[in-house]
Amino acid sequence: MPASTSPTCSRASACAAAHSRLAGPRSGYAPSMSTIPAPSVSLSQAGRAAHDLGLAGLLGGNLFGRLALHPSVTAISDQSERGKVVNAAWRRYGVVNSISLLAVGTGWLGARANEAADRRLSPQERRLARAKDVLVGVVAATGLASAVQGMRFASLAPEGAVALRDGDHVAAGASDDARRVKRRLNALGAASLAAEAALVAVNAALNQRSFRRPPARRLLPRVGRV
Repeated sequence: MPASTSPTCSRASACAAAHSRLAGPRSGYAPSMSTIPAPSVSLSQAGRAAHDLGLAGLLGGNLFGRLALHPSVTAISDQSERGKVVNAAWRRYGVVNSISLLAVGTGWLGARANEAADRRLSPQERRLARAKDVLVGVVAATGLASAVQGMRFASLAPEGAVALRDGDHVAAGASDDARRVKRRLNALGAASLAAEAALVAVNAALNQRSFRRPPARRLLPRVGRV
């Protein structure tokens, strides 16, 4: 004689089936693939503003120093005084550079964790984002190395008064150590300037790609990538 099915068992089976249907679409995802909750709009806007201001501070300071400050110190007749002025100026701007590096780095890392994560980007945007990853790293590395070499250069004379021919070159009577450190500083400054300019260009291209993507595709990044 077949066993009868109790109402309790029927209800349990129905609940299990309903639960299976609800969980079905998510069953292919491992717990480790859960996404980080998106930050609020105001927080994202503040992070992007800080990122852009930081990038402006880095590139603007580098351009001003190398194209305006360094050539202009030749108006100072005393070569040691030139070094004192140049080193004092860079030491003061070092605070701005440090804050700017922090803003650019944390702003981009925060964006990559959610809004600019690869899964949300089109193939073209993903390539630009990865190029930006590299450039942010290069900007940070050259910026930190420049800060270390700048402090070392300033320490070669009391109050940073290393004799300079101009802001980019030491005077004829400077020590070999001063020449070597200054050459490294110039090389790091050029590399930093190139990386910062490239970062501005990639950032602009990435933003433009995002603006041109239709709104529906921004919400559903895996559908109809551009």
